[in-house]
Amino acid sequence: MKATQLKVPSTLRDIMSRDCYRVKARTSILEFAHGLTHHRLPGAPVVDDLDRLVGFISEQDILGKLLDSAYHCGQHAQVGDLMRHEVLSVAPNDSITDLAQRMNGHQPKVYPVVEQGRLIGVVTRRDVLSALLTMQAGC
Repeated sequence: MKATQLKVPSTLRDIMSRDCYRVKARTSILEFAHGLTHHRLPGAPVVDDLDRLVGFISEQDILGKLLDSAYHCGQHAQVGDLMRHEVLSVAPNDSITDLAQRMNGHQPKVYPVVEQGRLIGVVTRRDVLSALLTMQAGC
């Protein structure tokens, strides 16, 4: 085995982003939109004060509200008003290839990684794609 050989990832714990962007339900959609553009993400998990996953919100969820408020200078809704309460999440020990199969198609681009009910990270399609490339290089 070469000293420079990469460890081939196998579980989501190996590839997840631990320091991930997350918001609270009371966050304004304007603040959330700025956060998404800053972090270059299509969406983010919504957590409570104990970091428990309570929802998910995406740029698609807020686009119409932001467009409406741009035309009418209206008040901005909060994330909790627009978030989805049913969230597809994964566990840190789930297989990368299993998630790749779930993501193949119209599934979410970002999956919250949850352990004992608490958000511990996120995995994006790009993370999975990169891991698959590393796995292919090891063949």
